[in-house]
Amino acid sequence: MTADPLIIAGKTYTSRLLTGTGKYADFEQTRQATEAAGAEIVTVALRRTNLGQNPGEPNLLDILPPDEFTILPNTAGCYTAADAIRTCQLARELLDGHALVKLEVLGDEKTLYPDIVATLEAAEFLVKDGFDVMVYTSDDPIIAKKLEDIGCVAVMPLAAPIGSGLGIQNRYNILTIVENARVPVIVDAGVGTASDAAVAMELGCDGVLMNTAIAGAQDPVLMASAMRHAVIAGRQAFRAGRIPRKRYASASSPIDGTFF
Repeated sequence: MTADPLIIAGKTYTSRLLTGTGKYADFEQTRQATEAAGAEIVTVALRRTNLGQNPGEPNLLDILPPDEFTILPNTAGCYTAADAIRTCQLARELLDGHALVKLEVLGDEKTLYPDIVATLEAAEFLVKDGFDVMVYTSDDPIIAKKLEDIGCVAVMPLAAPIGSGLGIQNRYNILTIVENARVPVIVDAGVGTASDAAVAMELGCDGVLMNTAIAGAQDPVLMASAMRHAVIAGRQAFRAGRIPRKRYASASSPIDGTFF
């Protein structure tokens, strides 16, 4: 198969499945699921996970070392631009100048939808401060374009509410974002099972980020493997180009030109 890398902030990746590190039974299960997923980029909620800020406690970097994985600190749990900015700056200090971050500024505790006004504010500040910002956002194509114009290195629209497992509820919005984008589009939030991941990739998304769909499964390691294959299959189907949809049958073996 022709090489088809994912490029984010100038770095090349072979895997288009990005995974979270929360909600697992323990660090060992986190490691096993991450390896089964084939993920190269792993996102970490800095407010909930020890990356060295709490000496003496288990450190995630011991089981997912930065020389093997790209650590993507995120601002999960932040409800203001100021909190999100401070969290990113702390991550940069903890990770020796690491610039790649996932920005999310939440607007509501029930839905975990993004506060778009605060997200735009934080994104603009962080880009000017030298961060490579991957940004969680709504499925609004206009906002996605504004975030790209600000300088975000990837736009991450939700497919459905975080942790809902509802699948791709907004495929035409996602498709419009993909068609207009000049940076990677990574579906973030809402995936529930492998077919959801495949649909996201068939729409032309550059990748999928998920946590709950894997960590919350009855067998997280097996689900991680399923998601890995679904993302690969969906990407290949997108590149191959599906047949048009038709109302009526079209014979697999046409009879035109046959002899009777």
